[in-house]
Amino acid sequence: MAEVQPLRALHYDLGPAGSLSDLIAPPYDVIDPRQRAALAARSPYNVVRIDLPEGDDPYAGAAALLGDWQRQGVVVRDGEPALWALTQDYVAPGGERMTRRGFLCRVRVEDYGAGRIRPHERTHPGPLEDRLRLTRATRANLSPIFALHSDPDGSASRVLTTIVAGDPWSEASDDEGTVHRVWRVADPEAIAALQATLAGAELLIADGHHRYETARAYAEEIGGEGPHRYVLMCLVALEDPGLAVFPIHRLVAGLTPDRQEALAAALRRDFDVHEVAREGLVPDSGGPLRLGYLDAHFRRPFQLALRDQAIADTALPHKPQPYRRLDTAVLEALVLKGALGMTEEDIAHLNGLGYAADTAEALRLLEEGAFDAGFFMRPTPVSQVREVAAAGETMPPKSTFFYPKLATGLVFNPLAD
Repeated sequence: MAEVQPLRALHYDLGPAGSLSDLIAPPYDVIDPRQRAALAARSPYNVVRIDLPEGDDPYAGAAALLGDWQRQGVVVRDGEPALWALTQDYVAPGGERMTRRGFLCRVRVEDYGAGRIRPHERTHPGPLEDRLRLTRATRANLSPIFALHSDPDGSASRVLTTIVAGDPWSEASDDEGTVHRVWRVADPEAIAALQATLAGAELLIADGHHRYETARAYAEEIGGEGPHRYVLMCLVALEDPGLAVFPIHRLVAGLTPDRQEALAAALRRDFDVHEVAREGLVPDSGGPLRLGYLDAHFRRPFQLALRDQAIADTALPHKPQPYRRLDTAVLEALVLKGALGMTEEDIAHLNGLGYAADTAEALRLLEEGAFDAGFFMRPTPVSQVREVAAAGETMPPKSTFFYPKLATGLVFNPLAD
């Protein structure tokens, strides 16, 4: 089972550091240069300066800056272990206000496996070396991995409800309008109660696969026992009513006449195709596979419905049943690999393939001619994420977009005493 522990966190001292809203940042891998500059301009202590460092030797610079902040008392180390309860208030795309709850902790780094920690989707060859070099330099986890656990009887939820009834340690608002509130939980009884709810739990990584793989590499590189054997995580219950998964749309480029003809033939063969309004490009959830389609030339929106589940079963004969009913897996098998002839390497290295989490952004890229065609996906239900993982499979890359993202800068996990 996964080993969940409190941590002696590094965190901002908000007296000298200032407002937490000016200090946090989104995960490093969603920040573009313009946003990085804007975040850095908010405060000389904004976390983006160390989590996405710049300069001739960015990693040494990040370590030096973090050391400076500690000497200045801007960042301080807790004297005793604590868990950190977290709520995130946000507005879903449909306009409903939602709250996701979880807690920050440290989790022992282990190999993937049943009953311990599982990935939920395949990763692209990511910036492992970048994150590893940053970890070596700072000797800290600067941003949390987002992981899910089962809470069927609501015991973890009840403990969190009691904790967050009090005043938070601090709160921050981000550019998306999400309000992040954190509670420092140092009471041994409260810590034990939360740990008890995770006894025997299996953790499913929702976001941060590359960071987890970095943590595994760093732990083995250092060797022996110590704080480096743990990684910073935020744990959220699969049953949490505020847990939302949004779709990530697929965009393809390089459609030569031959590939365009092969694509059209495959769509006519395997799908019922009917034209829809632009508003209908993203199908409703539920039922057999359906997806939207728009090409950059004619720009006529269509909805595609798989003619028969047996088509997917035939295309994925060696995969378990939950995987064969996964929209992204069926699209990958029938269209990306089947009709368009993409290889695993093409998909891994984004050769002729792109992604967009925002429908408007996907449409803009098509209209500008950056891509030739787009496939507009439905959200993957949380229950399906769990079923695929339980079957021992990993989803295709970018099958899920868990929203909102976790903020970087709430707490840091030191990897050395």
